[in-house]
Amino acid sequence: MIDVRLSFEVCGYVVAIAAMSYSLIAAFVVRRPIAFSPAECARRPTVTILKPLCGAEPETYECLRSFCEQDYPDFQIVFGVSDPADPAVAIVQRLQSEYPERALHLVAERRLHGSNRKVSNLINMMAVAHHEYLIISDSDVRVESDYIERVIAPLGDKRVGIVTCCYRGVPREGVWSNLGAMFINNWFIPSVRVAALLGFRSFAFGATIAIRREVLSSIGGFTAIVDQLADDYRLGELTRRLGLRTVLSDVEVETIVAERSVGDLISHELRWRKTIRMLAPSGYRFSFLTMGLPVTALQIALTRGAAPAFGIFGVTVLSSTLLHFGVGKDKPMGATGAKLLLVPLRDLLHFGLWGWSFATRRVQWREDHYHVTPDGTVEPVARV
Repeated sequence: MIDVRLSFEVCGYVVAIAAMSYSLIAAFVVRRPIAFSPAECARRPTVTILKPLCGAEPETYECLRSFCEQDYPDFQIVFGVSDPADPAVAIVQRLQSEYPERALHLVAERRLHGSNRKVSNLINMMAVAHHEYLIISDSDVRVESDYIERVIAPLGDKRVGIVTCCYRGVPREGVWSNLGAMFINNWFIPSVRVAALLGFRSFAFGATIAIRREVLSSIGGFTAIVDQLADDYRLGELTRRLGLRTVLSDVEVETIVAERSVGDLISHELRWRKTIRMLAPSGYRFSFLTMGLPVTALQIALTRGAAPAFGIFGVTVLSSTLLHFGVGKDKPMGATGAKLLLVPLRDLLHFGLWGWSFATRRVQWREDHYHVTPDGTVEPVARV
């Protein structure tokens, strides 16, 4: 008769070794530059950057200003708000006065085209977008001065549908912002880099999506994704259905992480996790293998402190530390000292929220609540 406990231990070792192996691969891949050979555009084409806005944070001016500081000959920036009284309007007006030589346009339009307010904003903004090459970027993104040129370059190859890029979370002061940035830097982006290393390209990120207008028109424009929660992912998916490739650029941008409380952190991460679960349900179920410290620690408990389990855990601790130092360029806490002590807490929180994300399909996006259907459509939920 098979020893049930022995079977559990053997299965546990298989899972623990898989989690340890992933940690090692992730620690390696974040140090490896993203390599691709894009076709250079024959010229530096004119570009429209679309910046949908909603509200203003202390870093909003600096983030938007970084797009005005581009070393690129001819580009337009279209800022969009759904409320003319939005505080972001004053920031855009300040930039318009500081950069009179730039083509900076503001669209303030309340009209909604679907349940996704950001995409409705983009639809309204397209009325003043002049150029064939488009870049869509979230409001909390900060870039270097060569951003446009490097992001647009792969679109010189007509077989490319979209270009997207990784981003690094930059936290404000405070534990919750730092934990939020660690979710991006220590788990989300390493998982993308590992997937890219293995040849997967089923992703697109709101931090940057570059696309030709003709391709956007071919998939039905922004109207095709106006009811989708994961609008950025769906944009990439629809272009891949045309037989076009997704390119992960070697450009890395920064996104500001501004979680003020544990409630903000949990609400934001649950929305992300439920989105990922909806997009890739099978892969998400097994994503616990990317949570090395909790998984290998459980194996120690399962085997009652067996030496091999401790060895696996030790290697995982080392690789998690190397991963943290490999991505830890964010401030203010940096990659050393007190922040290193947050790594095990971050992994435990990660494991707990992974389990919680299976409990409901309801998400919160800013002040609005939605129910997510199996096909990714969001339906507003009335608040009681």
